[in-house]
Amino acid sequence: MIVAKRKPFPEIMESLEGYDKVLILGCGTCVAVCLAGGEKEVGLLSSQLAIAYELKEKSLEIGEATVERQCDREFLQEIRHQIKEYPVILSLACGVGVQFLAEAYPDKIVLPGVDTAFIGSNDDVGLWTERCRMCNQCYLALTGGVCPVTMCPKGLLNGPCSGMRNGRCEVDPDRTCAWVLIYERMKETGRLERVQTVLPPRDYSRSTTPAVLTHKAYRRRYSANE
Repeated sequence: MIVAKRKPFPEIMESLEGYDKVLILGCGTCVAVCLAGGEKEVGLLSSQLAIAYELKEKSLEIGEATVERQCDREFLQEIRHQIKEYPVILSLACGVGVQFLAEAYPDKIVLPGVDTAFIGSNDDVGLWTERCRMCNQCYLALTGGVCPVTMCPKGLLNGPCSGMRNGRCEVDPDRTCAWVLIYERMKETGRLERVQTVLPPRDYSRSTTPAVLTHKAYRRRYSANE
């Protein structure tokens, strides 16, 4: 899932400077799971802003709403009438949701309320770890389900660097070297001989930005020639 964290409150206050009416819009999927931008977080931020403005003896009209996904035009349409009432929208969605919202309502000022961190897993209550860099060329079948691009700070594809000591990462000695994890996983599943396969350099042309993915069943529909 996409993992994010709320922006520092002073930064949010600064972004709202000069505005007197704002809609705080939450997202009910990834950012809700990581406790950054769901309905509960919308309410908490709304209360915090109300108190801050009252202490400054300033006026700020605050609206609240949460949709299932801000990256889906269908869900944004559901609140179009509410959005019309506010010149400024403070989005608690990931960066994708913020951009999509700004495109859907180009006449509105859309501000981000969270910082998007990474794609990761929920390892425990309140604990998320990065697992995928979205490189568009997955190596997990060759590395025992351990991603060398993400789990190794150097992104090494063919074994550990010379800085590995006693199974620990040179960059972060508190972490087990990614290639030690790969070796142990491949050994446990009886595929250790595959570790000897030399992987070619990453094809960075496959991860150019901005990326576009069109399902093969819809390629004709979105073709520039149609």
